[in-house]
Amino acid sequence: MITRERAIALWKEYNTEDSLYKHALSVEAIMRHYAKLNNEDEEKWGLVGLLHDLDYQKFPEEHCTKVREILEKENFSEELIRAIQSHGYGMCSDVEPLSLMEKTLYTIDELAGFITACALIRPSKSLDDLEVKSVKKKWKNAHFAAGVDRQVVQNGADMLNQDLDTIIQECIIALRVITEELGFQRISSS
Repeated sequence: MITRERAIALWKEYNTEDSLYKHALSVEAIMRHYAKLNNEDEEKWGLVGLLHDLDYQKFPEEHCTKVREILEKENFSEELIRAIQSHGYGMCSDVEPLSLMEKTLYTIDELAGFITACALIRPSKSLDDLEVKSVKKKWKNAHFAAGVDRQVVQNGADMLNQDLDTIIQECIIALRVITEELGFQRISSS
């Protein structure tokens, strides 16, 4: 398995946009969090999260397909390649999420972006005071973050056999760990 440093360098070979990088970091953080919750390999799950959109910017028409070729050259395992491809199931991939790692990535990818959007519009510009109820309120507004496919997230929650509120809460907890890397404000505890 490659190091996180090599994974970041590889990501930067194929992507340049800061917003995509922050999304990759968000998904990585959430995947690491879920790996820990499930007594799984945090490094492996984190790499899958970090590299899940590796081919997105450079090869948008081949998203979730071109990534196989790229990662095979890097000697990635079939398990990790398959997990990355499965996050686009039903949208740009026919690889169905089957393992816990795959189902988790499928579920949280769109949700990571949605939660970030919710935090960005808060007066505090912070994840520290973001609550599930605030996310759920925006969730009901189809015009807010309209590009987020809410049905994909719900399908993923069903795959994981978890309620959406719990998943949102766990994602918020995970993202708070990397608040500064995502460019959000910290709310002082004084």
